[in-house]
Amino acid sequence: MQPGPGVAGVIDVETEEAVAEGAGAEGDPAAPLIALFADHHVALVRMALLIVGDRPTAEDVVQEVFIAMHGRLERLHDHDRMLPYARKAVINRCRTALRRRKLAERLHRHYEPPVWSAESAVLLDEEHRQVLHALRALPDRQREVLVLRFYLGLDHAQIAEVTGISRGTVKSTSSRALAALARKLGEEQ
Repeated sequence: MQPGPGVAGVIDVETEEAVAEGAGAEGDPAAPLIALFADHHVALVRMALLIVGDRPTAEDVVQEVFIAMHGRLERLHDHDRMLPYARKAVINRCRTALRRRKLAERLHRHYEPPVWSAESAVLLDEEHRQVLHALRALPDRQREVLVLRFYLGLDHAQIAEVTGISRGTVKSTSSRALAALARKLGEEQ
């Protein structure tokens, strides 16, 4: 039985094989980007999902980032910096998606994220749903810092680089976000 369309199954087997074949092409200027896609696409989608709250938007955000990076291949010389660049671009595009969503809400066009699939609902127990709900209620910057810290395991310096804020601000934002999350989860229990 094939896995359903959950976040872990974002790339199908045929796509993975095509990416693996393309990544080995010598002389292909896109080879580092293809390798980045193969190695980090799913993690970037998951990161975006935690920030924007729905899978279709998260997938669109990451796809747009890879398309934009492909269009800028001639400027992406430092292959070691491609992953931090992609993470920062995903965060920025998530911010844009959230701003557009807030604008739509202000104009009384309520945004309704797609319903989680039955598979996703089964995979997430009640506690995880409560945490995700509380995480979505945090201000954008706090949510971003927590996702980068605890989902991706980035240290304060890396988070500062990705978000464009100082290390001290990362530390204080993280502390405030954790306290707010604890209060929110404490209220619900």
